Amino acid sequence: MASFDILRRYRTKTGDTTWNRVLRWLRRQLPMGLYARSLLIVIIPMVLLQSVVAFVFMERHWQLVTQRLSAAVTGDIAAVIDLIETMPESDYATIVRIARERLDLNVSIEPDGELPSPRPKPFFEILDQILSEEISNNIRLPFWIDTVGNSDLVEIRIKLADDRILRVYARRSQAYASNTHIFIVWMVGASLVLLTIAILFLRGQIRPILALAKAAESFGKGQKIDDFSPRGADEIRRAGLAFIQMRERIERQIEQRTAMLTGVSHDLRTILTRFKLQLALAGDNADLDNLNQDVEDMQSMLEGYLSFARGEAEEDVGELKLHDLMNRLTLEAELQGKTVTTAIEGDDNVRVRPNAFTRLVANLASNAYRYADTVHIDAKHSTKWITVTVDDDGPGIPESSRDDVFKPFFRLDEARNLDSSGTGLGLAIALDIARSHGGNVILSDSPLGGLRATVRVPA
Repeated sequence: MASFDILRRYRTKTGDTTWNRVLRWLRRQLPMGLYARSLLIVIIPMVLLQSVVAFVFMERHWQLVTQRLSAAVTGDIAAVIDLIETMPESDYATIVRIARERLDLNVSIEPDGELPSPRPKPFFEILDQILSEEISNNIRLPFWIDTVGNSDLVEIRIKLADDRILRVYARRSQAYASNTHIFIVWMVGASLVLLTIAILFLRGQIRPILALAKAAESFGKGQKIDDFSPRGADEIRRAGLAFIQMRERIERQIEQRTAMLTGVSHDLRTILTRFKLQLALAGDNADLDNLNQDVEDMQSMLEGYLSFARGEAEEDVGELKLHDLMNRLTLEAELQGKTVTTAIEGDDNVRVRPNAFTRLVANLASNAYRYADTVHIDAKHSTKWITVTVDDDGPGIPESSRDDVFKPFFRLDEARNLDSSGTGLGLAIALDIARSHGGNVILSDSPLGGLRATVRVPA
């Protein structure tokens, strides 16, 4: 019993795994866009419904009509056979004339003939099957038929008494429902018209959703949105209005924060300037060195905090050349006596907030220059992403602290810190700039043995 339970659990687990694989494969095959999925929602039920209707129609109507037509032709042939068997041979011409004029059959009687060898049965030919069944059931004589090919005639040979052969030529339309294609043409034509109408309506409904998604994506990248207005169905309009209100609240909050920081900056700088002036008037005094250093630290901390809070949010999106950025980083490394290599892949021009993005990469590179001897900076510009990777051979950052270093004012006393002033705002500023572009900064182990800082923002 225990082994049976184990086997059953294994089969269940294996079946679930197989089913999950099938579902994952289907998800990969299905389109990801809302417009394409909406079309599938419309097209698939229509195709399935019309397939079922067509199958039922072809199964019932086509087969029933063909069976009745074949039965009528078989009945006419049976009547001709009765005339042949009851009338003298001299009246065969009259029988041929009556069959041609009244029954629309071309018949001939051949004495002392043999039936040809049976022809291969067609796989999808319904006429051959039904006509053979009707002749076998109603006439009950040896026969041979030829229904294969594109000819408009069907040939039937029946072996009569005294080895006579009755050869009959009937029009295919007499024994076969040949106008069924008209139903298919009308069905396909109506489906195409309905699908065209559905596509036009879907495009009108999907376009406002795509516009809202584009506006939200642009706002997430920090780009200005001037031409967005809610359109479409009521639900989409409400979502658009909610997005506009959210954007306005965020912009007002940023403006208020900037205005407040401007005032705070002015007041604090005035006080620090007064301190510096009083210290300068006090002259050279060794006892005042510590106080001078404290004032300088306060000045540096104030600038760092204001830069973090401001986040370069007021800058517009523009063009930045990765080649110029790498040259600037290389020059800085040479001034500090560090070894640096750079690589650029993809288009040299990127659309970002130039000053903010330059500061983001420069801060990470400066951090690497400060604590490492060898640095490699790699920039990749693909169709969707801009990725900048800074590798160094420095002491790195412990994995347990890689999330904490992004917090404002967090300091690593035993390892490395981005901000030389020791305020703990360096990585927080870098992350803030990356997220304002709709991206992120990730820290990991570098192949050079130190820290790898990866910046990834949408292109």
